[in-house]
Parts: sequence; C-alpha cells; structure tokens
Amino acid sequence: MPREPEPSINERAFVLEALRQGLRIDGRGLDEFRKVDISFGDEYGVADVKLGKTRVITRVSAEVTKPYPDRPYDGIFSITTELGPMATPAFEVGRSTEQEVLLARLIEKAIRRSHAIDTESLCIVAGQKCWNVRADVHFLDHDGALVDASCIAVIAALAHFRRPDVSVEGESVTIHTLAERVPVPLSILHYPICVTFSFFHGGDTVLMDATLQEEQLREGDMTITLNRHADVCQISKAGGTPIEAMVLMSSANKALVVVQETTELLKTRLEEDQAQRAKRDNLLESTAENDRRIKSELI
Repeated sequence: MPREPEPSINERAFVLEALRQGLRIDGRGLDEFRKVDISFGDEYGVADVKLGKTRVITRVSAEVTKPYPDRPYDGIFSITTELGPMATPAFEVGRSTEQEVLLARLIEKAIRRSHAIDTESLCIVAGQKCWNVRADVHFLDHDGALVDASCIAVIAALAHFRRPDVSVEGESVTIHTLAERVPVPLSILHYPICVTFSFFHGGDTVLMDATLQEEQLREGDMTITLNRHADVCQISKAGGTPIEAMVLMSSANKALVVVQETTELLKTRLEEDQAQRAKRDNLLESTAENDRRIKSELI
C-alpha cells in the first residue's frame, strides 16, 4: 500500500520551531482559517468546496424507497465517502483506510446524528414509501482538514438540493417532474460546521485548520462541530496529547467565529445561485415566447 511522503528531518525541525515562535509556513496566524470557496453545479445538489488547496465535491440524490420498519414515519438519510488516489496516492479505490473510517464517522455524527435534516419531512406514506436522500462525498485534492471541508460540502449540497414534488391520493403516489411542479427544498434545521484543531509541543501550541504537512507532525487533534447558534453538536478527540479545559473552551470560542462566518458565506452563495437560476429561467421563458410569436406570424 502506498504511503504519504513524510516530511524530512530538516522540514520537521523547521516547521516545529516556526510553530513554537507563532509562525506558519503559509503565513497564516495560528488561529486563522483558510479561505473557503463554495460553488454549485448546474444540477441541484452539487457543491464544490475549496479550503485552501483541499477540494471536495458532494452530490446529493434522492429516490423513493420503503422506510425502516422501526421508523415508519421517518425518511432515510445517508452519507458515503470516497477517498481515492486522485486526492493523494496514499488512498486506494475500494480499500478503506483507518483515516477514511474515522472521517466517515465524524461526518455522520456531525450532520446525521445532530439531526441537521428533518427526516420526518421525507416521509411520503407512513410505513410504505419515503425519500432516501444520499450524499456522495468525493475528495479531489488533499492538503489537510478533510473533515472540515467535507462537512461544509455536505451541508452546502443539502441546502442547494431540491427534490421532486409529490402528491398522494389514497394509496396512489405521483412524483412530478421538475417541469410540472417547482421542486421542493429539504427541511434543514441547522447548519453544523466542523473546525479541527491540532496540538504541538505537548499541547502548548494550538493550531486551527492544519495543512497536510502540519497534520503529519501534530501530536494530537480535536474536531469541534458547532452551528451559528453556538450549539455544540459534537467534540471528537481520538487520543493524542491531553489538553486543559481552558484550551477546550478557547478553541470552541474561536471555532464559533469561523462557523458563523462560514454560514453567512454559504447563505450568500445560495442566494447568488438562486438569483442566477431565476435570471436564466426568465431568459429562457422570454426566448420561448419570441419563438412562438415568430412561428405564429409565419403561419
């Protein structure tokens, strides 16, 4: 199995000494988050997120299926991740690594278990039919903070997604096309955002949004998931160097600022995309009317 190239002895010494002095290789501050870029595809539910050089694309799809027997009034929501050699040669297709398993669990706990989506709104006919919403996460480039970037990508794709409208008459269920009825957005209760911190020098140096090189040198990490209302959705710290309670509180306060800024950016991008789609639809309608007028004049 291929391995990720590790930093040399000189690189390790240089980066750790720079961090000890409060400096980072890319010029950011220790508690500075990289620039987030969010864009959407032509189809509903496709989000492309760039966090520095890390790039993640998420596609949300939905199909009608039968609900679980123990939850007849709830729909189904699932998240699948795919780490391949396109992101980094250390990942192989069809072979799950420990990092991929931890990543999938973190995203699932951050979004699905925090009840970000109202699954009851996905129910069509209790115990018989419901919507099965699936988010496929694809990693295109890996330069650290995969959890943070993928969490933003999943939330952005879910907020952008529109499912077909459904009408129920007795036991008959009709799924309308996008041309027949306006598609329906998902019922999202809140926007959980992950922020990961890395620890160096026995926990004395705390770093936000580490790059891949910094992740390879860290002694421990912690992921905090919050929404803009300061509700803590999860705190994950899988071993590593221990930290004090005050460090945890300080990190949570710093993460809250990043979460609020990211949420505002996401809402702005959604509004811009909606305005572009409305402008494009109006242009298509006016073009269709002109075509009909020209044809009627010719006849």
